[in-house]
Amino acid sequence: MADGIVPPRFALRRALAYWRRNALVWRKLMVPSLLGNFIDPTLYLFGLGLGLGALIAEVEGQPYLHFLAPGIIAYATMNAASFEALYSAFSRMHVQKTWEAVLTTPLTLTDVVLGELLWAATKATLAGGAVTLVAAAAGLVALAAIPFILLVVALTGLTFAALALPMVALAKSYDFFLYYFTLFITPMSFLSGAFFPLTQLPAPLVAFAQALPLTHAVALLRPLAAGSSPAFTTLAVAVVLMGLLTVLPTRWALRRLTRRLLP
Repeated sequence: MADGIVPPRFALRRALAYWRRNALVWRKLMVPSLLGNFIDPTLYLFGLGLGLGALIAEVEGQPYLHFLAPGIIAYATMNAASFEALYSAFSRMHVQKTWEAVLTTPLTLTDVVLGELLWAATKATLAGGAVTLVAAAAGLVALAAIPFILLVVALTGLTFAALALPMVALAKSYDFFLYYFTLFITPMSFLSGAFFPLTQLPAPLVAFAQALPLTHAVALLRPLAAGSSPAFTTLAVAVVLMGLLTVLPTRWALRRLTRRLLP
């Protein structure tokens, strides 16, 4: 097999060692990092929820603030995973040369990439979990559903971390990531049903939205937040789609990074 490429099941323990390295570094900046991932979506939740909620009686049979809360949880998770897997991972690879130093140890490029994937998913889970707790404290999320919501948040974080890795493999500078946010992340935020129902969109856009991972994350979180369970079909489609969007981009990014970084 190619140098640096190891099947994930054999690399997991070493990937966790790299994950631990990132966690130890992050621990020194834990408070400002968590506040940055927490304050922005919380402002969106109560700013939009209370502002528009005063103008909108109900959305899909519930107050707008209750409708919005699961969308903001998904939105916060997506943003945290994307920023960590793009800017922080690129900094460690290209600017700080952390990857270069780690590759002089027994760890392989597979270990590093999987470690970055798991670390970005962890940061996203913390961000989404923090917003979930705030929403639960405000009575917007059923307390009994929190463990299941966190499982969906973790899957969402893993998916968006994986989707960002190919951009790291292609990027020459931080400016490259603006294309990703402008052409992919921002449109998806408005086409996923996070802020308003998909039924408000034209039929072609509704069909397009069904291919977006954030749409499926919101579709899982919304019934959970209301204290019910997602339909089995909704759950199955979401897990399959998000699983594919985790595995395939990660494999492509690893191959591209192998050509870019290894002789």
